[in-house]
Amino acid sequence: MGRAVCAAVEADPGLTLVAAVDRVVDGPGPVDGVALSTEVQAFVDAGCDIVVDFTVAAAARATLPWLALQGIHAVVGTTGFSDEDLASFEAAFGGESGPNCLIAPNFAISAVLMMRFAEMAAPWFDTAEVIELHHTRKIDAPSGTAVKTIERMAAARETDFASDPTEHEVYPGARGGAGPRNIRAHAVRMEGMVAHQEVILGALGQTITIRQDSYDRSSFMPGVVLACKHIADHPGLTLSLDPFLG
Repeated sequence: MGRAVCAAVEADPGLTLVAAVDRVVDGPGPVDGVALSTEVQAFVDAGCDIVVDFTVAAAARATLPWLALQGIHAVVGTTGFSDEDLASFEAAFGGESGPNCLIAPNFAISAVLMMRFAEMAAPWFDTAEVIELHHTRKIDAPSGTAVKTIERMAAARETDFASDPTEHEVYPGARGGAGPRNIRAHAVRMEGMVAHQEVILGALGQTITIRQDSYDRSSFMPGVVLACKHIADHPGLTLSLDPFLG
């Protein structure tokens, strides 16, 4: 994912890639002329205006407040943050003059629209379940996109969806996990997948399925580039790409 971001930034005429950081230096930098470092100080040394973070929550908890202290904007695709983490980031990036921070559960435009459509549909149905499907290297479940989708669907309703009628699970966990408003989440980890999600809603005599598929990591890059170009226009902490799309 990091190399895909570096390539997208380098390819855009409005952006310049000046530094790259990874936890292990195992080869040349992502593009010619840009060294790969293990120290975040490389961002300051290179004069970065914006840092894109696709790491893990444990790393980002330390990196994001540090970036704020350095006056560097952050565009973040890392997920798994707690409410306490978000409160910490909001405090760190809360200054009137910046820097700013965007944390988005998904940078694919199709995924942003999928979440919006699910939010719009939620008040009109009696039952709802979310199935997310990812590659086998994803370590958290359900995905950040699924969690955000469920939270938005729940907030769009004044009542709970119907409760689960299941009385006995032959295999524990077969019915997934219950989120707010009785929306159940199911996580699939499978070879051949990249990032996919279905939202299924049902009412008397009808269902609707909203599905989004990212077949390649390139699907996230237009959103990342858009965020980099407009992060300075969105003060403080933003928690989805929606405001960047108007």
